[in-house]
Amino acid sequence: MKSLVYLLSIAVIALGFYAYDVRSDNQQLKQTIHAQYTNSLSSASEKLSYLERSVAQSLLFQDEKALQNELDNIWRTSNELRSFISSLPLNQEVANQWLRYIGKIGDEAKRASTNGDYETWQKKMNVVHNNLEKLTEEWAVATAQFYENDEDFDKWKQVAKMDLEESPFKNLASNLKTYTEKDFPLTTSESDWLKKRDLKHIRDREITKDEAIQVLEQLVPGIKDATYTVSKNKEDAPYPFYHIQFVKGSRVGYADITVKGGHLISFLSERPVQPDRNITQEKVKELTNQFIERAGYDDLQIIEMRENHEAWHVHLARVAGKHNAIVYPDGIQMKISKDSGELLGLNAMEYVQKETINDDQPVNPIDWKQFFRPNTVVEEERFIYTENEVYQLRLCYEVIARFEDNINETYRIVVDTENHDVLKVEQLP
Repeated sequence: MKSLVYLLSIAVIALGFYAYDVRSDNQQLKQTIHAQYTNSLSSASEKLSYLERSVAQSLLFQDEKALQNELDNIWRTSNELRSFISSLPLNQEVANQWLRYIGKIGDEAKRASTNGDYETWQKKMNVVHNNLEKLTEEWAVATAQFYENDEDFDKWKQVAKMDLEESPFKNLASNLKTYTEKDFPLTTSESDWLKKRDLKHIRDREITKDEAIQVLEQLVPGIKDATYTVSKNKEDAPYPFYHIQFVKGSRVGYADITVKGGHLISFLSERPVQPDRNITQEKVKELTNQFIERAGYDDLQIIEMRENHEAWHVHLARVAGKHNAIVYPDGIQMKISKDSGELLGLNAMEYVQKETINDDQPVNPIDWKQFFRPNTVVEEERFIYTENEVYQLRLCYEVIARFEDNINETYRIVVDTENHDVLKVEQLP
């Protein structure tokens, strides 16, 4: 009996030490996170003040060099400020509005710096500067509560997660929304982009849950007669879709299918993969083509294929227009098992969103020997459609080029066919 009491006493003491250690660790973790949040908040406030001053200073100069310096500062500071705000546990609506407003200022500065349109910049910033000054003052008032609770992390976190109606950021959020709409109204291309994102273009009839299952079984016959659970997303969502969960043997997965038209948005299936079997790349291509035929995707082309130890990853994109250009924003990504060729994953959201192309954009030829420096070898050239920085879909030349004396440095360059602006440069692995 004494031994039992002794052992119980040891256990109670050990648990006490353990609980103390856990509590200490939790307290230390809270302090660390609190310190990070406080530092980010201080840095955000500092950068915001600096951004407001830089915007004001940019209105002083007519000298190109001096103005260019301020524009560079504004673009850099806006990026840094966005980074600090993203790291704070702010109300999501406030954070999103801040990020958009600050990002727009940075984008305008970069655009003016690139094209030299300083007059348009200063005309826009005359209004923006006054509003940014007011927002900076409101930010200082709203964030004061965080510093008041500086020693109490739980209260600090509670303020950050308050409902917007009770939050110290209420006025700031309201003014941000107003100023964003007035200072940076949506362009036609941005409005179109938002409509595509929310699938506003789909006018097909609505399908039932049973019909959604039929669509899935037609596209992926291997899960026919599985056990299904079907639910619908929230009523206030941008577009309605069915979320279908399924179980069949060792297969467990889900699919999302739009209520309007029954378009497959995403698919995921998990099961053990047998490492001793490995189908060929040609077989993967054949199975991919069979899938897109069943789905009625008659305008897709395989762009890229990569493999790892258990699956092939296939990237497809739509081909459209008189130039048979690849529409990169209209893509589908597929994951196919290496042991059986079964579909393990699919993301077709971009393809369902579907871009409207401008087939009349001028195509002005480029002499690549004059465009690039000597000793640059152009290995491949084709037409593509891609978006520029303001979401406009542009017809472009896509060129794969490398240095003649260094085959390890290969680049992908995207050049607008009309104005020859370079939209993208990236080094290929």
